[in-house]
Amino acid sequence: MAKRIVPTTLSSFNNNNVRKLREERLISKAELARTAGLSVQTINRLEKGMDCRLDTKRKIITALGLTLKERRRVFKT
Repeated sequence: MAKRIVPTTLSSFNNNNVRKLREERLISKAELARTAGLSVQTINRLEKGMDCRLDTKRKIITALGLTLKERRRVFKT
């Protein structure tokens, strides 16, 4: 019977590009959090692949300088 490999971190399940887009724009987590009106802890959770509310997704998208039509660039689901 084949062994099942279980990832040890949430990052393997990451369903968003928040970190990638933030780093491409050369902004810190604190700056993104401030611009989006969110906490740094929320940004940390998102970058680890945890889910969030639709309102939070909207804030992140606009804080990254994108339109809501471009949401798939940030969030895959």
